[in-house]
Amino acid sequence: MKTITFIGNGNMALSIAKGLKENYKIEVVGRSLEKLEKFEESLGIKIDKYILEDFDLSDKTILLCVKPANVEEVSSKIKGRARVIYSVLAGTSVSKLRQNLNPHAVVRTMPNLAASVNKSMTTLTGDIEFKAEAQELLGAIGVTRWLANEKEIDIATGLAGSGPAYLALIAEALTDGAVKQGLKRDDAMAIMRGLFSGFGELIQEIHPALLKDGVMSPGGTTAAGYGALEDGNVRSACMDAIEKAYKRALEL
Repeated sequence: MKTITFIGNGNMALSIAKGLKENYKIEVVGRSLEKLEKFEESLGIKIDKYILEDFDLSDKTILLCVKPANVEEVSSKIKGRARVIYSVLAGTSVSKLRQNLNPHAVVRTMPNLAASVNKSMTTLTGDIEFKAEAQELLGAIGVTRWLANEKEIDIATGLAGSGPAYLALIAEALTDGAVKQGLKRDDAMAIMRGLFSGFGELIQEIHPALLKDGVMSPGGTTAAGYGALEDGNVRSACMDAIEKAYKRALEL
């Protein structure tokens, strides 16, 4: 069984580890043994735990899951040269990772929190000789898409990486709308979850515009609700969200 070494023990690292734990041996490197033990408890399996100070990366396959601002600090504490670093750091360029961590190879990845249920949409780019390995590794937690360059993965960060938060906002708002009209909260939540589950299947095969047209009959309930969304500039706000997230990724 191959070993994957996580540097960082936050939510994203935990989500990815949950997706990988059946097929890979997991070891995790962090600053605090107490936090590493909590990570192990949440993961539900025994893992090898190491403190960051003087950790040797030599010939290891690394999943880098720290905050973008902490790259320099991490580089000052570790030693050795990793075989490859798979980085989930938003907006952190391949050149910066090479300069600070000096691995043999780098692949930038952008999974999302659905990794914990093996449903992540993960975008990838970097050293092309690791494309197949990257797709196999991150394919264990969902669907992957190799992109041509770093600009594209920075854009994709705002779509796939940040997207669960946007969809969560919409899910909550639609549920609140049903409650406002008189539906019980438990019923509204159950219906919303069923809606998202079914929609997730449909959108795999049907273009969004065709899906919308198939639901919206002339003068019907969907048309009335859709008009309200357009009046609220929801389409424009969604497009702006991607732009803002992309620009923020460039600033990190």
